[in-house]
Amino acid sequence: MTSYTYLGDRMTDPTLKGQLCQAVRRDDGQCIRGRNGSMLVQFDTGRTAVVIGRLLRKISQAV
Repeated sequence: MTSYTYLGDRMTDPTLKGQLCQAVRRDDGQCIRGRNGSMLVQFDTGRTAVVIGRLLRKISQAV
């Protein structure tokens, strides 16, 4: 599963900045993305939110 760090911007809830999140996926395995570049993610706290995709940084998975 792909993990991301959410950077946030000045309007972002401070509790979400720098938090780890997972992409919410459809049944076929694709990430749920909006037409404007937004992405549906679920944070480690269990909160689900639509965030700006440009502010997500992928975390490399060490094998």
